[in-house]
Amino acid sequence: MDLGKFPRIRLGQFPTPLEPMTRLSAALSGPRLWIKRDDCTGLSTGGNKTRKLEYLMAEALRKQADTVLTQGATQSNHARQTAAAAAKLGMACHILLEDRTGFSDDPYRLNGNVLLDRLHGATVSPRASGADMAAEMEAAAEDFRARGRKPYVIPGGGSNPVGALGYVNCALELLSQFSDLGLAPAAIVHGTGSAGTQAGLVTGLVACHSRIPVLGISVRAPKAKQEASVLALAKRTAEHLGLGDIMRPEHVSANGDYVGAGYGIPTPGMVDAVRMLAELEGILLDPVYSGKAMAGMIDLVRKGHFKSDSDVIFLHTGGSAALFGYPEAFGLPGYVN
Repeated sequence: MDLGKFPRIRLGQFPTPLEPMTRLSAALSGPRLWIKRDDCTGLSTGGNKTRKLEYLMAEALRKQADTVLTQGATQSNHARQTAAAAAKLGMACHILLEDRTGFSDDPYRLNGNVLLDRLHGATVSPRASGADMAAEMEAAAEDFRARGRKPYVIPGGGSNPVGALGYVNCALELLSQFSDLGLAPAAIVHGTGSAGTQAGLVTGLVACHSRIPVLGISVRAPKAKQEASVLALAKRTAEHLGLGDIMRPEHVSANGDYVGAGYGIPTPGMVDAVRMLAELEGILLDPVYSGKAMAGMIDLVRKGHFKSDSDVIFLHTGGSAALFGYPEAFGLPGYVN
């Protein structure tokens, strides 16, 4: 597997730390819990999309694009990091933001990632819930072309075979860290949505003949749909790498029990998980992805899903800026005297 043949531009700070969560492990009386700090990638408060954008933006430059176009939900971490990457490389950025929650309060619509999108110089266009976002992006791209621009279209989450290379590379990074620390993890757990992070991880691990399972805690789709999405992208990623037909259904595992009422809608478990990590480990999660994923992992630990003497890795995908769009979810509608 030769990742070096693919264009890449350095945008993040790697390797990201792999740290023990000693106090959380003790509080749960469970396995030894570790956290892979991809919230520390360094690009506009960090996050998992930085790894994907290193390959996506390199391709955009190779194609001589002057504008990047992408889409996501209102409080999209991907949109914020794409806007930052474009700013760093001197490119224009246009973002389509879909309303997936129905929230109309100002903190949600204007603060958090939305504020940072604009601070990085991106232009932002809202879209109603249920819009055909692929069609909306193509229409926007055509508009830019008609004005003489050269847009490069990045799918939501940066989740295509090019973007997934970032997490193939992360799999290699993790295996090196496991070797250095003498770890043989029972599982890697993370939030899965647009599928690129999990698809890249499982492809990289399978290509390296690692049997470490990856459990995606779905933040949007039910188990079967999420697993099908991840497997399809993992297969395309393996083909893009020239690895052939190496991916199998048993390589992909997702849990859809912690979505709650829908994407981006808070759950009591998410709120509790965010508070636990903040109070026990001094680490900020986000309310959409890592918060729900951590809620799922904590619940699974309490149910005895993992052996008590095992090591479990939580991949923190970043996004704490979105907390500022959800103050009421944490009982913080205003300042406390």
